[in-house]
Amino acid sequence: MRLPLIAALAILATPVWAHTGSGFHLHGWEDGMMHPLTGADHLAAMVAVGLWAAFQGGRALWALPLAFILAMAAGAGLGHAGFVLPALETLIAATVLALGAVVAFGLSVPVTLSAALCGAFALVHGMAHGAEMPANAAGLAYGLGFLLATAALHATGIVAGRFGATALRVAGAAVALAGLVFLAA
Repeated sequence: MRLPLIAALAILATPVWAHTGSGFHLHGWEDGMMHPLTGADHLAAMVAVGLWAAFQGGRALWALPLAFILAMAAGAGLGHAGFVLPALETLIAATVLALGAVVAFGLSVPVTLSAALCGAFALVHGMAHGAEMPANAAGLAYGLGFLLATAALHATGIVAGRFGATALRVAGAAVALAGLVFLAA
């Protein structure tokens, strides 16, 4: 019963709301905190990092989220400076698909490789955040807000990972399905 509900919610999710280009993020850390929570693409990817960390356990519990947060901060700096990859939204959707797939298929790889992958994916997400970061002094507060929200979403994935391997794989499949929906949008 849960899998069809999760699949239906993933299909109904409005993709890539986080990047409207509307200049919404102008008031500091509160908007930075809300950014990852209101964009289904970021929400799914960041929870999936926590799920993957929970699946691998051990050093991955801190290494994957830390790699993601540090690389996302670097990507935000690049995006804020004007460096943005072409097809950024497609790349973001692909990271959601990939993160969901590694959890769904139960891929356990060396922590250094999984942390490197998380870092590469985080650069892409960070560029999108940084490109929308306000140029004024509130930009730093905004950046701290989205980093805090990211850490909370990673922790959510880690806690959700406590429900067992089957629940982890189902959650991973739901994230991968969401990634497919984002790619199709």
